[in-house]
Amino acid sequence: MLKLNRRALAATIIGCSVAFLSAPSMAQSSDRPQLTGVWTNASLTSLNRPQGVDSLVVSPADAEKIAAGTAIAGIAPGDFDDNAPSNTESGAPPAGSIDFGLRGYNSFWTDPGSSLALVKGEFRTSYIIDPPSGRVPRLEVPKVSFTDRGFGRRYLTGLGDNSGPEALPLAERCLLGFGNTAGPGMMGTLYNSTYQFVQTDDYVMILAEMAHDARIIPLFDSAEDARANTRPQVMEQWLGDSRGWYEGDTLVVETINIKPIQMEQSSVPITDDGTITERFSRHSDSEIVYQFIVEDSNLYRQPWTAELSFYATEGPVYEYACHEGNYAMPGMLAGARFQEAETADNQ
Repeated sequence: MLKLNRRALAATIIGCSVAFLSAPSMAQSSDRPQLTGVWTNASLTSLNRPQGVDSLVVSPADAEKIAAGTAIAGIAPGDFDDNAPSNTESGAPPAGSIDFGLRGYNSFWTDPGSSLALVKGEFRTSYIIDPPSGRVPRLEVPKVSFTDRGFGRRYLTGLGDNSGPEALPLAERCLLGFGNTAGPGMMGTLYNSTYQFVQTDDYVMILAEMAHDARIIPLFDSAEDARANTRPQVMEQWLGDSRGWYEGDTLVVETINIKPIQMEQSSVPITDDGTITERFSRHSDSEIVYQFIVEDSNLYRQPWTAELSFYATEGPVYEYACHEGNYAMPGMLAGARFQEAETADNQ
């Protein structure tokens, strides 16, 4: 997957989006959290707490030790030279293996952050703050199951269906960014963890740099009004049906009815009966504390809560030209046709 940055085009696109979403608009109420700006949630913390780590909050010294041993895609630092060029002469690795010489990325292309997540001055070992275990409380036997064919599985193993374009994971098709960057349940990932928030009296727009996903969230006077204005369930949407309202100095966003194929590949899945509730609060001039609560008795033993922070950063948000110059897609499809022909010859 090739990502190319186009500063001028990105600035033009973002400028048009801001103009469209900002006019006309009355001055925002002063007690509302002011969210407009460019932010990042990059960190080395993951959704689930690592095995062997007991505490949610650790000291700066312990945070540095944990960060130094953090694995990216299951590969611990020191296992290979992460800046070495890819070896294009050694042939394809065996299916299901990780061949460091033929990896998709070296460290030049990654920017996951350099420390654990810092939230309200505390270094966190997991995004999950409830349950206290810091791990997703999945049911051992879920009442509804999703097909496991997401980007993460292919990234780690190389395995997956490549029989046609629709069989490939959404991220490889450039329909959505991988890693749940746009949410709901927005989390940082290997790179492009930058966002632009644009807030008016009637809408909040969140533009994710990863794959240029955009959420346009209508605002209502209360939770009751928001829930009375949901879209028909037949309108399954990427990123779901999100509606927001303010509770004091917090923006609350509730999302239902997320497109099922997105949920198959999400790290924060819900079924038709589930809800994800996000809360945005300004902790300081440079920090937005972001919390999301996942509720779905079809998949989880209990509701669970994750929390992280967005920090102010310089813009602009770059264009993510996911398929520009991409020769991987025809290569994968050509490989599938070759396998089919080889199978036919053997029969």
